[in-house]
This record gives sequence, C-alpha cells and structure tokens, in this order.
Amino acid sequence: MGEEKKSGGCMGWFIVLIVVGAIALALGFTLRNKFHHDDDGDSPVPGPPGPVAQKYGDALKIALQFFDIQKSGKLVNNEISWRGDSGIDDGKEANLDLSKGMYDAGDHMKFGFPMAYTATVLSWAILEYGDQMNKANQLDSAKDSLKWITDYLINAHPEPNVLYIQVGDPDIDHSCWNRPESMTEKRPLIQINASTPGTEVAAETAAAMASASLVFKSSDSTYSNSLLKHAKELFTFADKHRGSYSENIPQVQKYYNSTGYGDELLWAASWLYHATKDQTYLDYVVGSNGETYANWGSPTWFSWDDKRPGTQVLLSRVSFFDSKAATDASLKKYRKTAEAVMCGLLPKSPTATSSRTRSGLIWISDWNALQHPVASAFLAVVYSDYMLTSRTQKIQCDSASFSAKDLRKFALSQANYVLGDNPMKMSYLVGYGDKYSQFVHHRGASIPADATTGCKGWQWLESDQPNPNVAMGALVGGPFLNESFVDDRNNSMQTEPSTYNSAAIVGLLSGLVTTSSVATSFT
Repeated sequence: MGEEKKSGGCMGWFIVLIVVGAIALALGFTLRNKFHHDDDGDSPVPGPPGPVAQKYGDALKIALQFFDIQKSGKLVNNEISWRGDSGIDDGKEANLDLSKGMYDAGDHMKFGFPMAYTATVLSWAILEYGDQMNKANQLDSAKDSLKWITDYLINAHPEPNVLYIQVGDPDIDHSCWNRPESMTEKRPLIQINASTPGTEVAAETAAAMASASLVFKSSDSTYSNSLLKHAKELFTFADKHRGSYSENIPQVQKYYNSTGYGDELLWAASWLYHATKDQTYLDYVVGSNGETYANWGSPTWFSWDDKRPGTQVLLSRVSFFDSKAATDASLKKYRKTAEAVMCGLLPKSPTATSSRTRSGLIWISDWNALQHPVASAFLAVVYSDYMLTSRTQKIQCDSASFSAKDLRKFALSQANYVLGDNPMKMSYLVGYGDKYSQFVHHRGASIPADATTGCKGWQWLESDQPNPNVAMGALVGGPFLNESFVDDRNNSMQTEPSTYNSAAIVGLLSGLVTTSSVATSFT
C-alpha cells in the first residue's frame, strides 16, 4: 500500500510538471512571436520597438539628410558643409517672410503644392512610426525638417482666403545654373485667393497643417494649435471657393499640373477628422463628397497629384480602430478600395498590376520612376501594420487571401530594390552603399562651394566630372522600364531628386527599421 501511494504521488507530480512545462513553452513561444522579427522579412507583431535593423536604420539616417540640403532661409545648426543661407528675401515684395521652406528638386523653386504634400506625408510617417524613428535616433531630425516646412506654410497663409503657393518663376529659375546661395534673379510670388481659387493647393496645405498639428501636439501645444487654426481656415477656403489652380493659373501647368481637386478635399477632411475628432469632417468624406470624388472600387497610384489611395488607407485606420465608426457603409467602401490597392501591389494576387519591371519594381512612368513604387510601399507597410495591430488575419483578393506578412514582404522588396537589390547593383539613395549616382541633377551638388558662377554656371551642368558635393539622401528619379539607368547630370528624368519622394522613402524606411505596432489613435 505504501509503495502504491508513493508511486501514485510521483506520477501526479510528474503530470503537474508536464503541464507546467507545456504552459511555459507556450508562453515563451507567444512572447517570441510578440517580439521576435526574423531577418528573412517576417512581419513584426504588436509590441514595443525591437532592435533596429542596421540596413534600414542607416538608410533612414541618410534619407533624412536630403531635407537639410533642400532648406532655404537662414540655416540653423547647418551640418552640410557646402550649403549656406539662401532665399533670405523671399516674400519681401508682399511684406512676408517666406525665406524658409524647401527647394523642390534640383532647382531653386518653391512649389507650394508638392511642398505641402511633402509635409503631409512626413507628418504621417512620424505619426505612424515616431517610436521607430526614435529608436533609430532620427525622430528629432524628422520633426525639425517638418517644422522647417510648416513654418513657411504658416507665413504663406497671411489671411483666411489668401495663400501664397509659389516663390520664383520657373522660366527665370531654369535659365540659370547656380548655387542657391548666389541667386540674384527675381523671385516673384503667386497667390490664390477668393477670386483666383486653387482648391487642390489650399486643401493639401490644410492636410499638411492638420497632420503636423498632431505631430507637435504633445511637444508644443501653442504651435500645434496655430497649425490647426490655419488648417481649418484653409479647408474652409478650399471648399467654399472651389476652382482648380491649374485652370486659374495656367503657368503652373508645365510643372505641377493638377488633374482635379476632389481628392485633396477628401484628404484634408480626413486629416482634420483625425486632428479634431469633429464628426462634421467625417461626415464630409462619407457623404456626397465621397460619392463624387472617392472613386470607390477603382485603385489609383498615390502621388503628389492623386491623394485617393492615401485617403483610402488613412480612413481604413478609422475602420480598423474605431468600432463605432466601423459600421458606416461609406467607410467600408474606403477600406474595400484600400484593400483593392493592396491587392494590386501584391505580385501573387489575382488582381496584381502588370506595371512592374522584370525584377518586380512597380513602374508607372519614365519620369521620376521611383515615386510610385516608394509611395505604394509606404502605404503597404502602413496597411500591414493596421492589420497586425487590429489582429486582422487576411485581406481577400478575388479567390486568394493574403496576410500582413505578404504586404510587408512587398514593401521590403521595393525598399531593397532602391537600396541596391536591382540589375544595376546600385543604390538609388545617394550616399547609401558603395555605388550610387555621381551625377545627380542638382545645382548645389554640382558646383563647388567656392565657385563664382553668377547665373550662368552651365559649365558645371555640362562637366563630365562627378559632382564635387554629395547630395546625401537624395532619392534620384530611378530606372527605366528595362531597368537601365544613365548616370548623366543632363538626364534629369532619371537623376533629379525631389523632396516629396524623400518624404515617402523616409516613411517606408521608418516602417521597416524595427518592429512594433502602430498606435490605435493619433491623439
């Protein structure tokens, strides 16, 4: 009897140990899945940021430097040895200080439409991935660049129905090849107002102000409130005084011609809803304006001209994380269209776009080819993180389903292509890796800092020598459809960078630099 009791007791303890061990293993596996991120591109899962992936951390730091290169005005803590103060008198003819802001690309123009879009996308990146940026020690740099633009946008909006949308005349500007520090040519201003409206520019600037107000809400409430005030005024101006700036100011058509303003109205209202939680802004996008402008069910490409894909993803955030709003039929249409965008990007989807290079890069246009793949990959990584954070397992693409991991894998493929995994074996992000463009179409980079050129420094454009200054962080235009790249300073369609492409690559890299979930609310 005694032996039997002892044997039974041992057996009981043995079973207990097995159960405890199984629980411990299950808990360990759960924690591993929560915080582990394989190097092969597995999706991150909800939790605090994990270790920084050095590849993307290095690229993010480099990409942010291009914003410093593009700064106009009196520079503060300038670390770019070949850059100095410039554009100091911009705006003086209207008694305004428009010295800040950023030059658009390789020239010295300040185009308000793409500059505001740059600010909106950069704000979005910070709002979604500020923790990741901070983990990589790049959050302060991103916020500094954003504020350099929003300071300019505030000054460009001196009255509720007046917005200055351009500094410089492109015909005059492009007749010169000089450093911004040595500019002497005239810098005329263009404004929109109640009699000469420009809805798309006013609305995009409202989106920039609203999104940036969220970025600075906790660190500088006074500045945040000022941004939000301007955003509300600009949205009212854009909505009440409708008219295309391309039609009302024909000279802008050559460079940043708008194909319509409805997408900007929806985009701005969506950002204002996030910034204010005012139901009227949500009603705006789900009501008749949504019916008119949203183009539900028809995926398009996110860019400085088309904000519909961005709006669809941004409003999907509401659907994912706000249970009360999630039942709205129109919000479901935005999310359904966002999923159609995602399905088009995934290479194995039945509805995958055929607009790709042989190596898998999304490719839409000869000119500035990298704009669309980088912006699309940014949307994909954001949407994948919405899925992860909300524990959404799949999206349906006709007969096939795909996970957040699939979307992240696509985003990684586009980022890796940019960083050198391409047939040219070169990085399209200047300064990253061992091989990148040496002949970037960029005036300041192409001219020695001590050169005296006047307006006509054309010998530096035509020089067969590499640029004397490295345009660190510049994302050049990118490859042709056959994946070739001609590194020639005169080949501006392939070698010219832009600030709005930089905002998208910063967003993409921030989403890949480490693991974490996104916040369920921006406020």
